[in-house]
Amino acid sequence: MRTPTAEEIESFRRDGVVCLRGVLPTDLVATMAGPVEVALDGGQSADLSALAGAPAEQARFRAGVDHWRHQPEMLAFSADSPLPGIVAALMDSAAVFLYEDSVLAKEPGAVERTHWHQDLGYFHIEGTQVCTTWCPLDPVDADSGAVRFAVGSHRTGAFYRPNFFVSDEPIPGTEGDLVPDVEAAGFEIVSFDLEPGDITVHDARTLHSSGPNRTTDRRRRAISVRYCGDDARYRFRPGTPRKPEQADLADGDPLGAPAHPQVWPVNARA
Repeated sequence: MRTPTAEEIESFRRDGVVCLRGVLPTDLVATMAGPVEVALDGGQSADLSALAGAPAEQARFRAGVDHWRHQPEMLAFSADSPLPGIVAALMDSAAVFLYEDSVLAKEPGAVERTHWHQDLGYFHIEGTQVCTTWCPLDPVDADSGAVRFAVGSHRTGAFYRPNFFVSDEPIPGTEGDLVPDVEAAGFEIVSFDLEPGDITVHDARTLHSSGPNRTTDRRRRAISVRYCGDDARYRFRPGTPRKPEQADLADGDPLGAPAHPQVWPVNARA
């Protein structure tokens, strides 16, 4: 595992996002193509293009969560890869807990853009040590829908209502502020061209979005894994469904197995 440098750690904390080059073995990333297809085609994903009202013949944007709970390869990628150690260093956390994984795929020609949002609004978690890793299986650039980040937006103290990803409409019954017009708000916006083995890591409070896949022959597949650190505690928010494993938990409880197992240090699951 390549440990994040002091400069990369400072960038993550200052900007709310950092790009780490070549931190995942490319052969590991390649082996995830099969599990990702299972996640997309096995009834475990949602058709976000349909949610946006796209006709059936249009290229699709699909996403799903919590594949680690029933796919051993996804659990190994989230728990036994370099990812937990990387985020432990970035968050300066002695322990790291797996909150969820997500598979996201924009097929060539998918017109849906992912609207600006803040991950924390979708999580039943509060704390400052919560982050998301974004790990592409394909080369990614602006044409294929690279993620865009509002630099420093994690430091405003704002908590935003979650939306439906493919629109600005907030999920009914949720609480928080409406996501602002990020471009008009004056944030610096950054994006990164990525190759398999590269990742981005962003704070769960950082505003981010992505464009459509304008290419005609390149898929944009990624595994996104969300982790929590030492100061994270459950905070159950209205309007967002609980995961089944969270049914017996209460506000203020610490994270742990079976709902959200500890995956760092490396022997935490032993």
